[in-house]
Amino acid sequence: MPKLKTKKAAAKRFKKTGTGKLKRMKAYKSHILTKKSAKRKRNLRKATTTDASNVKTMKKILPYI
Repeated sequence: MPKLKTKKAAAKRFKKTGTGKLKRMKAYKSHILTKKSAKRKRNLRKATTTDASNVKTMKKILPYI
């Protein structure tokens, strides 16, 4: 069986935690920040885990992560 290719766009956006979960940064933090509250922007800074419904797909496109 040949080696599997990693989708590089996804590899740049996801990291694996020590327990094997996928870590990602939150969206909506790049522009139009004036109308967003300081609390909302502060919460968008933090990383979060990938939703369970997407994990199967993510493992497929990130075979070696």
